[in-house]
Amino acid sequence: MTALLGRDDQALSRVPDQARHPWLSVATQRFGQTTALSQLLLGATLGFGMTFWDAFIALTIGAVLLNAVAITVGVIGQREGLSTAILTRWTGFGHAGSAVLGLIIALSCTGWFGVQTGLAGATLAGVAGVLPAPVWSLLFGIVVTVIAAYGVRWMAWTSYVAVPAFLALLLWLVLTNVNDVSAALAGPAPGPAIGMLTAITLVTGSFIVGAAIAPDMTRFNRNEWDVVKQTVLGITLGEWVISLAGVVLARGVGTTDVMGVISSSGGWIGALIVVTAVLKINDWNLYSASLGIVNLVDAVFAVRISRAQVTIMVGCAGSFLAAAGIVHQFSHFLVLLGVVFPPVAGIMVAEYYVVRRWRNEIISTRPYVPRSAPSWVPVTVVVWPAAAIVGELLPFGQSSVNSLVLAFALYVSAGRLDLLRMRTRRATNRKVVGEATAA
Repeated sequence: MTALLGRDDQALSRVPDQARHPWLSVATQRFGQTTALSQLLLGATLGFGMTFWDAFIALTIGAVLLNAVAITVGVIGQREGLSTAILTRWTGFGHAGSAVLGLIIALSCTGWFGVQTGLAGATLAGVAGVLPAPVWSLLFGIVVTVIAAYGVRWMAWTSYVAVPAFLALLLWLVLTNVNDVSAALAGPAPGPAIGMLTAITLVTGSFIVGAAIAPDMTRFNRNEWDVVKQTVLGITLGEWVISLAGVVLARGVGTTDVMGVISSSGGWIGALIVVTAVLKINDWNLYSASLGIVNLVDAVFAVRISRAQVTIMVGCAGSFLAAAGIVHQFSHFLVLLGVVFPPVAGIMVAEYYVVRRWRNEIISTRPYVPRSAPSWVPVTVVVWPAAAIVGELLPFGQSSVNSLVLAFALYVSAGRLDLLRMRTRRATNRKVVGEATAA
């Protein structure tokens, strides 16, 4: 049945060598995640409140921080061939913690899938003039669901088509709306000033969730160098190309209302800009959501379910929520969920690279998944929320970086003080080897 509905993509097992992908294939999908409307809107916000070069500096610093997080965590995923939620069982969270994280990933990614599906549906309805927006949302959501259900190979081909199309349309958008690009690059900001620290916060916050769950993607990389290449290329170009296009637009037309500019640019061209922008990130939203749920069910009930079938169920649910307009009521909640991800990366990095309390277990069992993991790690129960809250409340620094560094420091300190001995262990009741067929 799974073969008919899609591919499991080693949802609960390690990705074997023969199922790994060329780095450019994965890099295209990473770039597709950062070439999103959110990056265009981010650039417009910066361009309206900063000079072009100040905005460039903020985007560059933010890209460096995001690259550091995504590469450090992503290398773990590449080495072990496991998704983020599964990895956390042996990188500081245990079964219970990984189940909670899987739920958070599923809620966050499904929520954003619904928000963007609703945006695409409304845009298509406005242009087509036939069928209401809810119907278009359902249709668009079903298309994305089918792509995600068939796995990373279909998602790669989606990126091959959608990324160049979006870039071409974006270039057209800038050239047709900005009469004098050189003038748009010069001069003061047209709107209220934005400080450099605030700007860097906006940049890192815009993609910190994607950076923290990088193993979902990097587990398909063939080596560590591929992780570095694809991450630097995808994230840096995303910030420079897409966000700087937003900077130029905002400075050229004197507004941050990029969606208004897109809508006024003409019919199907504007719709295609929205559709191509949403398509190549929404399939990964749904994909990561399905991985989170598969891990949740396995960790809590010790039951293995099909990733493809979960994708179809979650995609249908998200599409119906988008059609009903309900998901937009939870946008603030979705932003709040993003606060919990930076400490996750900090704890994973601390455990895997420094403390290494369970590293030998996960390394020594390759190519299998370890038979047991801690049921829960009491220290993490304290460090995770504490780092998230304090990182947000500190009056200095950048909140995402603060919480990540704080989680790292607290977990390493707990390891040095031998506080990680308090744990119980639970067998997984099986020894899963990665499927031999390509994803």
